[in-house]
Amino acid sequence: MMEYKITYKPSAQKELSLLPKHEYFAIKSAIEALKDNPYPSGCKKTHGKFESCYRIRQGDYRVIYFVIKNEISIRIIKIGHRRDIYR
Repeated sequence: MMEYKITYKPSAQKELSLLPKHEYFAIKSAIEALKDNPYPSGCKKTHGKFESCYRIRQGDYRVIYFVIKNEISIRIIKIGHRRDIYR
């Protein structure tokens, strides 16, 4: 199986850099794991504003991403605390 390439929307890259250090490493690790499996156990398809995207949970934080199958890549759209992520 081919490894997916991960790209970040500039705003998602900024959100990642502003996270507390312990959360940063946990979320970065979860994102890197998407390279091998873009649909890990616990991921869910999102609705509404982020239609056709997926989300993974890491503690109280969420990562919303879009899988581009024909390019074999994953685009990280948004990273944030669960209380703010869907607003």
